[in-house]
Amino acid sequence: MPSREPRTSPILPSYGESSLPDLSASILASMTGDQERNVLGLPGTGRVCLLVVDGLGWEQLRAHQAAAPFLSELAFNSRPLTAGFPSTTATSLGSLGTGLPPAAHGLLGYQVAVPGTGRLLNALHWPKDIDPLAWQPKPTLFERAVAAGVPAVYVAPGAFADTGLTRAALRGADYRPARSLGVLAAEAVAALESSDRVLVSVYHGDLDAAGHLYGVSSAAWGFQLAHVDRLAEQIVGSLPFGTVLYVTADHGMVDVGPDDRVDADLVPELRDGVALLGGEPRARHVYAQPGAAAEVLATWREILGERAWVVSREEAIAEGWFGPPDESLIDRIGDVVAAATGNNAIVASKAEPFESSLTGMHGSLTSAEQLVPMLAFASR
Repeated sequence: MPSREPRTSPILPSYGESSLPDLSASILASMTGDQERNVLGLPGTGRVCLLVVDGLGWEQLRAHQAAAPFLSELAFNSRPLTAGFPSTTATSLGSLGTGLPPAAHGLLGYQVAVPGTGRLLNALHWPKDIDPLAWQPKPTLFERAVAAGVPAVYVAPGAFADTGLTRAALRGADYRPARSLGVLAAEAVAALESSDRVLVSVYHGDLDAAGHLYGVSSAAWGFQLAHVDRLAEQIVGSLPFGTVLYVTADHGMVDVGPDDRVDADLVPELRDGVALLGGEPRARHVYAQPGAAAEVLATWREILGERAWVVSREEAIAEGWFGPPDESLIDRIGDVVAAATGNNAIVASKAEPFESSLTGMHGSLTSAEQLVPMLAFASR
């Protein structure tokens, strides 16, 4: 019989000290002079560019220094941040976009329950009948920046401009569409040159796509990283005087092999007592039928053993997985939460055929997924 507890320990997010919401909160504080919120101690400046590279984990960057010499040089004297849980795009963009931990902004995963409806909300494929502003009503970083007299610009592919996730987490910025790397750099530089006081955020997602499809150990991922390295170098080469560039990511990634997958659609016990299976293969929200939470927890622990850290909702909150909670958002968290260890994954081949087929995955509390870069370059 498998052990009930994995031998390894999870990397718990350092909310309030060195996590993604602390980075964005500190950036705005460094521009407004609010030293209390500048927990990272960032230098005061009028212009900031934040480059968010989807899927660029700290460990992956350190393992591919030859492909990214410029970013690797910036990383030499830097330390990583923790992404937050789950370490996934929707949650991390929510944290960066609000300066709040996940349990406070409520974007708690790739798929989470809509309380009282018996359905899941997919944050990357937002349903039309759920108002993003009602789902995440707290002021965004960009709204607060504009209110403080700091113009805010967001540069990213145009396809994301009016999505539910953008409206929930990133509203308030002047959205400037840019698909290619060259246009991303050009739009970022133009926005920085437009004012002596401006916050510019740039998002690039192709590295994450390469990792999902081919894996982070693939040639495709390494070649794409080289393009990202050049993007950062081009932005730095054209920064106006007095601008600071920060480079970070929303999560890292691990490659999951065929033998590392437990299929919830082929193991009936993993569906017993389960009303909804949310999250994603590396970070599961398991919503139990009424009265079945304890039994579901015991079953998932029994079957998964060392393949995952499996805890109750109450344990996840008490251990700080999601950060200090907004009590009104707690029921979005699964009754049971499972974070995969090692290179394991809990897939659902029938319910989630595409997600279950991916090579690279993320979401859990391993160092490969949790640790993300916090690189800085100041133009002087």
